[in-house]
Amino acid sequence: MRGMSVALHPTIALLQTSSLTTVVQQEIERAILVGEYAPGFKLNEAALAKKMGVSRGPVREAFRMLDEAGLVRTEKNRGVFVRDIPVDEAIEIFDLRAAMDELVGKQLAVHITPPQLKEIRALVSAMEKAVKALDAHSYHLLNLKFHDRLVELAGNRKLTAIYRKLIKELSLFRRLNLADGWLMPISAGEHRKIVTAIASGDAEKAGRAMFDHVMDSKQRTIANDLRRQSRADGAAPAA
Repeated sequence: MRGMSVALHPTIALLQTSSLTTVVQQEIERAILVGEYAPGFKLNEAALAKKMGVSRGPVREAFRMLDEAGLVRTEKNRGVFVRDIPVDEAIEIFDLRAAMDELVGKQLAVHITPPQLKEIRALVSAMEKAVKALDAHSYHLLNLKFHDRLVELAGNRKLTAIYRKLIKELSLFRRLNLADGWLMPISAGEHRKIVTAIASGDAEKAGRAMFDHVMDSKQRTIANDLRRQSRADGAAPAA
């Protein structure tokens, strides 16, 4: 009858809520990964719900999912904050990622197809254009896409899932590493070297190129952290 509200079946209601929560979670995650919400930033449940046009329930559940993913931390009676990963934890992630990338490089050198090789070459060309334009934001996004696509092309779903979780946690450090414009050409050159090694069909060479790239990123992270600490110490007032 017209004007009567129809109660949803519990399963349908659950699916709708779950789908909405996923959309909210993905949007907040995207904002964190591209730097819209910096480490330490307090996420306001009510403000986000209003901004996205949803109730607070999906936002609250999205916070729980993001906490499990390691992107936010929930502090009792204080709220939800974007995580600021300590440098020692980042270094541990770099070491894990290096081993995974080495495996990916070896597999791609043997199994990559010509269309796939063309695709990753195009990504590197786009990265080089971003370097010339001094566009650090676009470079960062292309950097993420390049590495994610390489892992995806390796065809190991478990490895891809674990890798993506690690990369999300490292996202801020990678942005900081590229914040200084002079580092972007160096990074782009390393990516070009990776593609050349994969195209050569030499598994050991490709694995080593990817491993070395991650280790170089790790060293840049350590150096950047030391510089930030030095600047912070220099700015601190005398006791």
